[in-house]
Amino acid sequence: MTTLAIIGGGITGVTTAYALAKRGYSVTLFERQRYAAMETSFANGGQLSASNAEVWTHPSTLIKGLKWMLKSDAPLLVNPKPSWHKLSWFAEFIASIPQYERNTIETTRLAIEARKHLFAWAQEEGIDFDLKKEGILHIYRQKSGFEHAGRVSKLLALGGLPRRAVTLEEMRTIEPTLAGDYYGGYFTESDSTGDIHKFTNGLAAAAQRLGVNILYGQNVSGVKSTGTQALVSVTQDDGAVTQHSFDAMVVCAGTASREFASQLGDRVNVYPVKGYSITVNLNDEVSQQGAPQVSLLDDETKLVTSRLGVDRFRVAGTAEFNGINRDIRADRIKPLVDWVNQCFPKVSTRSVVPWAGLRPMMPNMMPRVGRGKAANVFYNTGHGHLGWTLSAVTADMVAGVVAQNLHAPARPLVMPQAGLRSI
Repeated sequence: MTTLAIIGGGITGVTTAYALAKRGYSVTLFERQRYAAMETSFANGGQLSASNAEVWTHPSTLIKGLKWMLKSDAPLLVNPKPSWHKLSWFAEFIASIPQYERNTIETTRLAIEARKHLFAWAQEEGIDFDLKKEGILHIYRQKSGFEHAGRVSKLLALGGLPRRAVTLEEMRTIEPTLAGDYYGGYFTESDSTGDIHKFTNGLAAAAQRLGVNILYGQNVSGVKSTGTQALVSVTQDDGAVTQHSFDAMVVCAGTASREFASQLGDRVNVYPVKGYSITVNLNDEVSQQGAPQVSLLDDETKLVTSRLGVDRFRVAGTAEFNGINRDIRADRIKPLVDWVNQCFPKVSTRSVVPWAGLRPMMPNMMPRVGRGKAANVFYNTGHGHLGWTLSAVTADMVAGVVAQNLHAPARPLVMPQAGLRSI
């Protein structure tokens, strides 16, 4: 039986391990934390949002970034301190602007397909992850934002996703708890929310039932390919190094993917884009009644929400370009708490759990799915702010790529999806 190593136990690594196990491979997953989904997949916004498929490679993103650069609580914050990694990433980001429409359409198609896989897996494996199929409401305070959303809706429609414009009165009907004045909104009935941490751990258990060997607490310090062997080196707490050999490997290591790819002779230019979230514990009946049931996306503040069960309300967002930095900054958390107080005044924010995670983001905003230079090295990484939304479909895609390449003569891979390519 063909043996495969998966590097990374977040949502991407676990879905990849599951998809490969379903195809009959012998899979070993290496994760440095003691449990699955303890980093970027721990407390994200919770949205399974095809309606958020618009890529960021739009000229307005650059304008906003420059305007907000010196504002510590801005939705998009760029540390002006230069580094080669940051400069090269932004250069490629700018170069990708002409593909904005194409990549938005393609991301929409992938997101729609992904939720089919994810829902089917959850049902088959009996995974409870606080799934809520109440749709997602995009809210706009300004006419300009609402009109831009109309243009985006045309691209989403080309990708197969219908969403409809709604008036302020309709917004109140869709989500009566929402306070404040708005110009209008867009509502996507087919979108949903859930707890990424619960889902990932549930699928990890399902993968183990299928025979996947998950090794937690593994500090993978080196990877190498001979072309026929894939070697994974793990450094123990005492400094000793253990090497494991497989027929092939798939790198799903989030922001660490760039370093592992470099060791394998590939270039995967993911940048760690920090996002923040708060989980508001709804400890009283007034807060539970005052929190929204429908998921929201506030375009002006770049915040998203999800209702997780009866007694949790998640608010997440912002983007911070500050390298590998996991600090939870009070000046970045405060706007999230203030937003809850303003938009949902009946919700008590006395009990709030802050969190920050590093999104692995490619400059063109498209995940890197496919083969590396070595015939037995594959990648499924760089999903950015849509890792939860896209994970199931890219896992199935890379499993197909593995099957194609390990059971046929090695050759360059041409992905069927525009914007997704092998290295």
